Amino acid sequence: MGNLSGNLGDSPRSELHSKVAAALGSTPTVRVTGRLRAVVGLCLRADLPDARVGELVEIERSGAGPLLAEIVGFDPQGVTLLPLGPAHGLAPDDAITPLRAPLRFNFGPQLLGRVLDGLGQPIDGGPPLHGEARQVLRAAPAALARKRIDQLLPLGVRALDAFASVGQGQRIGLFSGSGVGKSTLLGQVARNAQADVVVVCLVGERGREVGDFLEDHLGSAGRQRCVVVCATSDAPALVRMSCPYVATAIAEGFRDQGKRVLLLMDSITRFARAARDVGLAAGEAPVRRGYPSSVFAALPGLLERAGSCEHGSITAFYTVLVEGDDLDEPIADELRGLLDGHVVLSRAAAARGRYPAIDVAHSLSRLMPRLASPEHWAAAQAVRAHLGLYEEKRDLVMLGAYRAGSDAHLDAALSRIERIEAFLRQPAGELAKWDDTVAQLRALI
Repeated sequence: MGNLSGNLGDSPRSELHSKVAAALGSTPTVRVTGRLRAVVGLCLRADLPDARVGELVEIERSGAGPLLAEIVGFDPQGVTLLPLGPAHGLAPDDAITPLRAPLRFNFGPQLLGRVLDGLGQPIDGGPPLHGEARQVLRAAPAALARKRIDQLLPLGVRALDAFASVGQGQRIGLFSGSGVGKSTLLGQVARNAQADVVVVCLVGERGREVGDFLEDHLGSAGRQRCVVVCATSDAPALVRMSCPYVATAIAEGFRDQGKRVLLLMDSITRFARAARDVGLAAGEAPVRRGYPSSVFAALPGLLERAGSCEHGSITAFYTVLVEGDDLDEPIADELRGLLDGHVVLSRAAAARGRYPAIDVAHSLSRLMPRLASPEHWAAAQAVRAHLGLYEEKRDLVMLGAYRAGSDAHLDAALSRIERIEAFLRQPAGELAKWDDTVAQLRALI
């Protein structure tokens, strides 16, 4: 009887299993989702199983399109997200779907001449980008994989080539207060430098300034070899923080092709401020003037990705905004120790109408003694000494309290100061050739 009942029962059960299996086979795979629980300031709190820091997620908004966000932390109470767009329209229990991937962009030669947003998407009205999908966050080259910097990169700006000569793969900080001409100087470097590709990163700029930089500082000719990545001041903090990573990843792509890449970032200070906002929103405690410790870990992680490798090089200029012209504020002080040199723009020189307003006495390139010829280096040091002595005694001379012949060194500086000032002054549209710059520098002494 048992065998008979078993045989009778197998037939309907087998048929049922077949129907269930067929139904499951035709049903789309269900993705694990979470739920939005709170919006607090800049951050979002959610219940999201199997969350991974750095992954992107998609939040479904009722009455609005989906919103991308990134996982920046978690704790026993839930997951912390930061949105990559305006958070308008979010509601409790909105569904969240993990995308199981970090931020990526499409890399290829078609990037030249394009303008991208802080996430690597085109905003210039051109066609969509196609090519290799590259991850934005990447590790810096290993220390022993870096090629020794032994080749000059002429920048076409007399004051820089003469007194702060830069090598291919070097990283320089451009320290400046607001309104001293850093954007104009970056535009000069972008147009005149002997580089194959220029990547310009504009972080936290006013929207008006992006178009002005493209038209006034780059021009149609300069844009042909440039890629511009920008995140304006109204962009979410995470987008402003991602913008320099996207620009650096683009520069790395061209460097891997053997190109001499020039990376111009304006400004690294606004990147640090965006990273501060992200860190504080994720629950970190401030440690130095409101900056959490993650900011001081992110700075070298970003800067070390530039440099010279086996196939190509990334020469980088990072502008540093100094609050109240204070070069010892935390970000400026940290960056001076991380970079391979610093160029200081002087508000006093700008007030006298001398542009670019480079303070030669307080600017240096750590690699210039190795890269410049002995004659070039000696002439630069002699002129630097004249400038330093003149600035020290300027008030005495201007008041008429100095008598000629009292100090032979000061007399020598006074006899040359007008020619030195004329040498340092360079109109924005002028290209200074390297050989001419060195010859004129030597003629000054």
